[in-house]
Formats: sequence, structure tokens, C-alpha cells
Amino acid sequence: MAWLITKYFITAAVVVFISEVAKRSDKLGGLIAALPLVTVLTLIWLFVEKQPPEKIANHAWYTFWYVVPTLPMFLVFPLLLVRLGFWPTLLACVIITVVCFGLFALAVRRFGIELL
Repeated sequence: MAWLITKYFITAAVVVFISEVAKRSDKLGGLIAALPLVTVLTLIWLFVEKQPPEKIANHAWYTFWYVVPTLPMFLVFPLLLVRLGFWPTLLACVIITVVCFGLFALAVRRFGIELL
């Protein structure tokens, strides 16, 4: 149980750290947020918990493919935010991401990559 609490604390601390940096510097906050810190932590947790190498490798593989369809959201969000406000923009971006993911999954299926 202590290990689980430690994992939660470290992971939450990373998110809080990024949000605090972003309050002070848009560019630095964005740069740190763009780093795959959560993925790196996840890979570390999987390794420390003695998961098989195939499991760790699969996590990295699928993370790559799942990140690609989320990228349009980062372009659309600033454009919609000034027009719609925060919550409607966030909802629109979630919908855009789900649609992009579905279309992307269909596109990469032709190359033998099964995401769904």
C-alpha cells in the first residue's frame, strides 16, 4: 500500500509542478508538459514492478500511436477558447480528439496496426 501511495504522490507532484511552472511561463510550462513525463513514469513503474519487457515495450509502442491523433486538439484549443470559453472548448476538443482517434485507427489499420 505504501508503494501505491508513493506512486500517486510522485505522479501527482509532476502534474502540480507543471501547472505551477505554466502559471509563471507559458513557454516553459508548455515545454515541460510536452515532455512525456507521465509515460516515462509509467515505464519506470512497470519496470520497478517487474513487468515483462514485452509489456513495457507494448506500452511505449501504443503510447506513440495514441499520441498522434491528440495533436490536432492543441491547435484547435487556442482558436476555440477565445470564441467559446473554457468548458465548451474543452468539450469540443474531447469530441475532436475522439473523432481524430477513430479516423486515425481506421487509417493505420491498413498498415496492420490495430488500435481499437
